[in-house]
Amino acid sequence: MSTTIPAKAKELRSLVKSDGTLTLSIENLEVPTPKAHEVIVKIEATAINPSDVAVIIGFSSLGIPSVFGTNDAPKNPVQIPAAYLPAYKGRFGMSLPAGNEGAGTVIAAGADAQHLLGKVVALFGGNTFAQYRCVPAMSCMPMNEGTTPREAAAACVNPLTVLGMVETMKMENHTAMINTAAASNLGQMLVKVCQDDNIPLVNIVRKEAQVDLLKSIGAKYICNSSSPTFMKDLIAAVSETGATLGFDAIGGGDMVDKLLSAMEISEQKKATTYSRYGSVTHKQVYIYGGLSQTPTTLKRSYGMYWSVGGWLITPIIQKVGQEKFAQMRKRVADEIKTTFKSEFYKEISLDDAILPDTVCAYSKQESGKKYLVNPFK
Repeated sequence: MSTTIPAKAKELRSLVKSDGTLTLSIENLEVPTPKAHEVIVKIEATAINPSDVAVIIGFSSLGIPSVFGTNDAPKNPVQIPAAYLPAYKGRFGMSLPAGNEGAGTVIAAGADAQHLLGKVVALFGGNTFAQYRCVPAMSCMPMNEGTTPREAAAACVNPLTVLGMVETMKMENHTAMINTAAASNLGQMLVKVCQDDNIPLVNIVRKEAQVDLLKSIGAKYICNSSSPTFMKDLIAAVSETGATLGFDAIGGGDMVDKLLSAMEISEQKKATTYSRYGSVTHKQVYIYGGLSQTPTTLKRSYGMYWSVGGWLITPIIQKVGQEKFAQMRKRVADEIKTTFKSEFYKEISLDDAILPDTVCAYSKQESGKKYLVNPFK
């Protein structure tokens, strides 16, 4: 395969200075020559995830016209509000790349990576908001014949997170789980995986239309957090499934507290004796997202056998080991057009990705509005 690789190519950069200014730009940067173990991937499609918004602008709540302006009256650089500035201190003066995942075609390969030449691969781990990436061959997820870069654009973050949740459940000896913001792209994937693997799953959404959506793909337990009977419905679902593990994408507010409370009430129903320390069943909730930046509120009305912690997929991959990780990647590749299929709300270019109107839109992180970046558009 012979393809001309330019000396320089476009990529998105985010720079925060110590004076509190944030500048988004598209830079022309050097495309390196691959070493023996590396490949050059022409990035043809890449998805915008909440973790990408965290790099591009820092906080999703910054993505508002009053801060960024509009396409007709842009504010560039952006002045970060003083209340947020301490959280940016560690990145002052750094021009950061963005993009946690993407897909494209391998157009050049080092001596030890020739087997990937010409193949469509997905990438996980950084700087995919760019036209070309030079990466180790080991970091590529080869896709099956017939898979397009667009189909593989979101093959890493959500699919591997879903499978990592299932592996966490197994490693920690739980038998059922709860997921919040369950109408998201990730949430729908989790519904399908749990159906295939016979895992009871309680799904929490906030709109009746999202209830209908999850029902349409076969979800059994769905609780609407905006319903006046939400806690009653949640306790009933947790009692029926026996869920003692929760994954929360919201982070702020009292949702974690409600999950733990429902678990404890469910366990207390089965108790034959009273204990001032609550049920002896350990209840665990992991926060894996930050849709709300408000404080996480815990009322501690669920005894003493509980834990709340943060959760990321990377440490789970390290825990499960290379053999299991290879199985996870193969499952994603095999089911990328079914279980792990991603729907995109809008396709934009790299130049579009830094326009104020577009930044304000994708930073809202609304369910059903996942953005796709085409670096060559």
